Amino acid sequence: MLAEYLAIGEIVRPQGVRGEIKVRPLTNDPQRFFDLNQVRVGEGAEKQIHCLRVQDGYVYVRIQDVYSREAAEELRGALLFVRREEAISLPPDTEFICDLMGCEATDTEGAAHGRLVDVLQTGGVDVYTFRSDAGDLMVPALKKTILEVDVTNKRMLLCAQAVRETAVLA
Repeated sequence: MLAEYLAIGEIVRPQGVRGEIKVRPLTNDPQRFFDLNQVRVGEGAEKQIHCLRVQDGYVYVRIQDVYSREAAEELRGALLFVRREEAISLPPDTEFICDLMGCEATDTEGAAHGRLVDVLQTGGVDVYTFRSDAGDLMVPALKKTILEVDVTNKRMLLCAQAVRETAVLA
């Protein structure tokens, strides 16, 4: 089952003394924070949010009921979530990383390669890390390598030949 909420940012620290918060975006488009009205803060309730600026790869926001440095400090490390229906639309054949996590990988020859535990975003091609009892297997997220993705059933089908040619054992 897919999560009702998607993480879009992590609170890094307070900024100043009036409750402004510095956020590390977990989205490819930090500008989308300007369009947000509400977020869920950590495991807590939904709160109103106002984006002040995007600067040097970080987002600076104000959150409802956070008016002091101390109140902002209490939120350090918390994730900011949006409801799935408010998430950005993805292009075809694209999934949110959080939905991919935990997928079990097998290849076209029936070999099991473990569970997806990490996605490294290299700036070029993402690299998927699958963990099994045999160790970690890292494969590039290319259409020739990843043949099928079923996030509902948490499964991926890998091309056995492409895995042999491109995979790195860690």
